[in-house]
Amino acid sequence: MKKRMALALMICTALLSALPAARAADFPAKPLRWVVPYPAGGGSDFMARVVAQPLGQELQQSVVIENKPGSNGAVAVADLLRAAPDGHTLLNVDSGTLVFNAALYKNLSYSPTRDLRLVTLLARTPMILLVGPGSQARNMPAFLAEARRGPGRLSYGSAGAGSPQHLAMELLKKQAGLLMTHVPYRGSAPALSDLIAGQIPSMMSDYAAASGFIKSGKLRALAVADTRRHPLLPDVPTFEELGLAGMQATALLGVAVRATTPIDTVTTLQQAIAAALQRPEVRVRYTDLGLEPVAGTPQAFEELVRMETARWHPLIRSQGMALE
Repeated sequence: MKKRMALALMICTALLSALPAARAADFPAKPLRWVVPYPAGGGSDFMARVVAQPLGQELQQSVVIENKPGSNGAVAVADLLRAAPDGHTLLNVDSGTLVFNAALYKNLSYSPTRDLRLVTLLARTPMILLVGPGSQARNMPAFLAEARRGPGRLSYGSAGAGSPQHLAMELLKKQAGLLMTHVPYRGSAPALSDLIAGQIPSMMSDYAAASGFIKSGKLRALAVADTRRHPLLPDVPTFEELGLAGMQATALLGVAVRATTPIDTVTTLQQAIAAALQRPEVRVRYTDLGLEPVAGTPQAFEELVRMETARWHPLIRSQGMALE
């Protein structure tokens, strides 16, 4: 009897231990939802849509993009956390979602480390200072002179309070000793529209969102917040070249799922996204817009987020920035 009970226990234990693997082996069992925290038309939306179709081909399931803007990504995170932790709902995450929010919000509705499991970094893209018809500045020295002539009178737009565009300008304000007025929007697209219309004079943006307007001459790029010049803007200097040391603001854009998603499922997703990003047609569309495809491991993404957190949180606190 004892031998039979011991054997039965061993069989049950083996079956239970095999359940996660069985679930992961069945993944994906249905179409995937890819939630983007910004309106259609921005850089994050573009990156998701370019990868969605080849990702669906890799996984042999359709991938549907859903835009859920609001609260600097918190609305989209809440949508993810209502979904089953089975990997069928993906979330576009960026520096705001993963790094800035934890320092900006006193009562953040989610924990980036406790509630999210990182899958892969999709791309990195540096911020670029842009001006439109509302600014007379033709270069960075002229822009600085214009901002210093009337402290607080010169405004700038962003994709939202606490977004990478907002924090990049806050970094510039600190490094250059500027006082400017922030005008937040619900995404890059409406901010860029007002910049072109002359409603706001300046903003930071990634190249992907603003490329068409830069090429057409509707917007002028004054400086790049990176250690090297942008490959598609070879004539635009970096802030460091212009004497503003430490002006590095590169948006990280990647994919996350719920924290309790099985590791095997995360691995499957990471490998499928990496394969999609390696497709020539995807790489061409990314690089044409100045995006640097990455598709690294979850561990590499996590380490990068830790480094960015150590760099940006002191700035946010020193500027006294807080959001409700």
